[in-house]
Amino acid sequence: MTVWHCHIAVSLDGKIARPDGGIDWLVADYTPEGLGFEDFYADVGAILMGRGTYDAIAGQDWPYADKAVTVLTSGPLDELPSGVRARSGALAAVAAELEAEGHGTIWVEGGGQVIRDMIGLGKLDILEMAVIPIILGGGIPMFPPGTPELKLDLEFARPWRKGAIHLKYRRAAV
Repeated sequence: MTVWHCHIAVSLDGKIARPDGGIDWLVADYTPEGLGFEDFYADVGAILMGRGTYDAIAGQDWPYADKAVTVLTSGPLDELPSGVRARSGALAAVAAELEAEGHGTIWVEGGGQVIRDMIGLGKLDILEMAVIPIILGGGIPMFPPGTPELKLDLEFARPWRKGAIHLKYRRAAV
């Protein structure tokens, strides 16, 4: 069975990045150590991300060489890192393809449009996030307009570092 797990950091005002995609507010003081990220990542069989997230990460040393990564994009991607594939078209078909591959846990890494659309497909089982104590005032929303309703049950809420909070929710039983 596939588990769709979003593990992400968000500002107090619900932004996952600055308007230009920058995450400087996050990387200096809020690296994922101490959030159980290592165990989460070890359990991940594949990663699903949008083009904006890919572009933000691709400019660095590629951190996911050991994972199958699918990038949702409507445009071409050149010189993809090993294990990365680009997909376009209906998200439901891409999700079905990933499920058929038997990855177990699939990390819905972002961005907001991917998260919104996965919720719309009923394919967000776990929402885990670090809420960072900063108000950006503008930027890329975690839940953009059109995000459908999703009821969640709190698994835990823990204080983290420098005033941040680590939250983990599961899709509520219907």
